[in-house]
Amino acid sequence: MNFYQQLGYLVFGSRLKRLGDAFLNDVNKIYNQHNIAFDASWFPVFYILSQKEEASIKEISDELNVSHSAISQLISSLQQKGLIKSVVSKKDARHKAITFTSKGQKLLAKIQPVWNALQQAMEQLANENSKSKKILDALTVLEKNLQKETVFDRVEKNLN
Repeated sequence: MNFYQQLGYLVFGSRLKRLGDAFLNDVNKIYNQHNIAFDASWFPVFYILSQKEEASIKEISDELNVSHSAISQLISSLQQKGLIKSVVSKKDARHKAITFTSKGQKLLAKIQPVWNALQQAMEQLANENSKSKKILDALTVLEKNLQKETVFDRVEKNLN
């Protein structure tokens, strides 16, 4: 049993971070291997825009449960790269909407096969063991439990 497994929940966040970092590292290696100028951190915005014709920064931020500021920064970065643009919303002319540029559309077409292959690879990985099949359900339950009461609040209760 290694250090992380031995300490159990005490290093739960560290294990998730290590796993997430390793995963994102591999995904970025895949993009690089196939000469696709894409970063895994852009995925949520690209995916949302791939599913909708347009989306506001607020819609993206609400859907991802990420601060408006963080999404604004990411949107600005993607605009500077010429991948997305801000336009008058077709739904409501009083608002701005985010859409792909033609360069962004071309990049989306290149990355979608990678997403499909990644989905298949992750399903294969999860299906290698009956316990790993349950990981997404377990994560969802943990996320819901943390919405009810944060780790901070739980620790504070235990300290008092």
